[in-house]
Amino acid sequence: MNATAESPRWCVLIPCLNEARAIASVVRSVLAIGAPVIVVDDGSDDGTPDIAAGLPVTLIRHAQRRGKGEALRSGFRRALAEGFDAVLTMDGDGQHSADDIPRLLAAATLFPHHIITGARVINRERQPTYRRLANNFGDWGISWACGQRLIDTQSGQRYYPREVVELVDIEAQGFVFESDILIEAAWQRGVRVASVAIESRYESSRAAGHGQYRLSHFRPVADFLGITSHVVWKVIRAGGLWENGRRVRRQQPLLIEEPQLATFIPSLAD
Repeated sequence: MNATAESPRWCVLIPCLNEARAIASVVRSVLAIGAPVIVVDDGSDDGTPDIAAGLPVTLIRHAQRRGKGEALRSGFRRALAEGFDAVLTMDGDGQHSADDIPRLLAAATLFPHHIITGARVINRERQPTYRRLANNFGDWGISWACGQRLIDTQSGQRYYPREVVELVDIEAQGFVFESDILIEAAWQRGVRVASVAIESRYESSRAAGHGQYRLSHFRPVADFLGITSHVVWKVIRAGGLWENGRRVRRQQPLLIEEPQLATFIPSLAD
C-alpha cells in the first residue's frame, strides 16, 4: 500500500443509502489502510449521514434520493475536482471488504488502463438464486456489447482509472450506470476489464461479520428489466451482432490469478 512518486493518486468512493448499522465499520476498515474516502449519502433517512460526518472523510449529501447512478456520479465529480487519478468503489453495507483493496490495486498495476472488478466467485453459492441468474444474464449481454467476455458485471467493488471516471456524464441512471460505464468505457476509450476473485458475502455470512445488514436496494424486477432493456439497446446500436457474439463466446474472462497478484503483494505468497 506504500505509494511512490509514480503511483496514481486514488481514493475510495462509498455510495450509501440507509447504512447506519454498517457504514462506520466499512469506512474505518478503509481508513485503516490509509486510503482517502469519499462518502456519498443518497438521501438517507436514518443516521447514516451523521455517522459519516463524524469520520475523517469527504461527505457529499443528496437532500433527496437520486439513485446509485447519481451517487456515483457525484463522487466521481468530486474525485476529479480533487485531482485523483483513479477511484475504487465499494458498497456501504459490508458486502465488500477493504482487505480486497490491495489485490485490486495490484491488478491495476498489472493491467493499466483497465477497469478492475472484484468478481464474486468465491463461495458464489451464497448469492441469492435470483441475483445469480440475473448476474449471469447481465454478464452475457454486457459482454456482447463490450466485445469482451466478462464475469460478475454487477459487482460494485471496482477500480476505475481516470479515463473512465471522466465518463461521469453518461446518461444512464440508477443501477444501469454501473453496466453502462463498462460499455461506454469500451466504446469511447477502448478500455477493457480485468477481474480479481473476491468472496460472495450475503445473508449466510452474516455470522462471520460480513453479511448484509438490510435488504438490498436492488429491485429484482424493475432494476433487472431496466438493465436488460438498456443493454439490449446498446447491443443493437453496436451493430455486427452475430459476429461480435460469436467472438465473445469463444473468449474467457480475464480473471487474474493469485500468483500474478503476489508479485505486487508479498503477503499473498505467504
